[in-house]
Amino acid sequence: MDAMTSKLKIAGWVALGALAGGLTTLQLGATARNTVAPLPLEEMQQLAAVFGMIKTDYVEPADEKKLISDAIGGMVAGLDPHSAYFDKNSFKEFREGTTGKFVGVGIEIGMEDGLVKVVSPIEGSPAFRAGLKSGDLITKIDETFVKGLTMDQAVKRMRGEPSTKVILTVFRKAENRSFPVTIVREEIRVQSVRARMVEPGYGWVRVSQFQDRTVEDFVTKVNALYKEDPKLKGLVLDLRNDPGGLLEGAIAISAAFLPKDVTVVSTNGQLPESKATFKARADDYSRRFGTDPLAKLPAALKTVPLVVLVNEGSASASEIVSGALQDHKRAVIMGGQTFGKGSVQTVRQLSADTGLKITTARYYTPSGRSIQAKGIVPDVMVDESAEGNLYSALRVREADLEKHITSGQGDEVKDAAREKAREEAMKKLEEANAKKNEAPKPLPEFGTAEDFPLRQALNRLQGKPVLVSKTMTERKPEDNKAQ
Repeated sequence: MDAMTSKLKIAGWVALGALAGGLTTLQLGATARNTVAPLPLEEMQQLAAVFGMIKTDYVEPADEKKLISDAIGGMVAGLDPHSAYFDKNSFKEFREGTTGKFVGVGIEIGMEDGLVKVVSPIEGSPAFRAGLKSGDLITKIDETFVKGLTMDQAVKRMRGEPSTKVILTVFRKAENRSFPVTIVREEIRVQSVRARMVEPGYGWVRVSQFQDRTVEDFVTKVNALYKEDPKLKGLVLDLRNDPGGLLEGAIAISAAFLPKDVTVVSTNGQLPESKATFKARADDYSRRFGTDPLAKLPAALKTVPLVVLVNEGSASASEIVSGALQDHKRAVIMGGQTFGKGSVQTVRQLSADTGLKITTARYYTPSGRSIQAKGIVPDVMVDESAEGNLYSALRVREADLEKHITSGQGDEVKDAAREKAREEAMKKLEEANAKKNEAPKPLPEFGTAEDFPLRQALNRLQGKPVLVSKTMTERKPEDNKAQ
């Protein structure tokens, strides 16, 4: 695994964080359920015996709380890739991820040549006010060189307490110079929705993650597009590399485009509350808002020609939206087959600062399809660039994860062809990296003039020819009975 991890650093900026979002329902005010299943006595005695042996026999004194925490963590981690035990630090990070709020400098980042690359400064943030620009490379964080750090390590160094200072050393390619920038950290609110008119009459709306403020941001950005052009001819909803997030957000964004009261998604699991059907109605997505946040949207949004862009990094809540719009024939889905995370996690608070994220249900599209380990198959397969799909095979999908649950519909995804494609793509990357002046060309930023899939989406809306992929095929399921 370590060898593969080091190799993947070559394409470290590709579709990072596919597991970060998930599809989550929150029960943070609740403690663990009151009904406790009977404990298996013999196995619990073994657990106590092991705990006792470690306490008395281990080479040095062991921390009791850490032993219990590790035991819980191991028990939960053995279930599936998305269930997790949250200790104090990880619970705080999870909450930051769902609220879209954290203390830091305010930049969306990627990695390039082992350095932190500024994808875009968040509007109004300290980094934005300090003049950081898209494409800037951060070479040092305070006195620590970025080269050799993972993205997570770099992020942790840039985050901190409010009103504290951090010095970033920035290399700006366009000006061929390095310079220090002192930034005072503050609370950042991530903009999970971006939108602009890409051509006269045609808008682009990108949802990067489904967070607390996503629905409100979506309404604001779409209204701004319609203010700019009340007679919008077409819209592109961009869900590429969107790892998911909150279930309510997925229902709301789907409902924005669908007729009232049609089914958006259904769920099924052991718990009675896991057996549910969610429809395009305010009652199913506006519990946190009090009033219907979609009421302010223009009526034209229900009928505007719509293309949804997805890829291998589109997961969970993104798959609910694209699946619902596809089943109701409301939009044309374009791009690559999606991640395949068709399960719902519920987060329950265990103590003041610990929690349990546990898979409680599978979800199904309106027609009854399980997305688990398969994903959404686009109506139109489109490559990620004019040169093809060098990077798509490198992206990890649900079916690639250890211990992933099956669809529950009697099939599993065959991955032999996938592994071969990944090996070939990695070989090409390494060969290109080995040659001087032939480093792999990064994919253009989403929403730019060089964005190939976006161009194809616009072509579709405008009735022009679309360059359909000649190599991409649907991942075929295989019979799972023999496994």
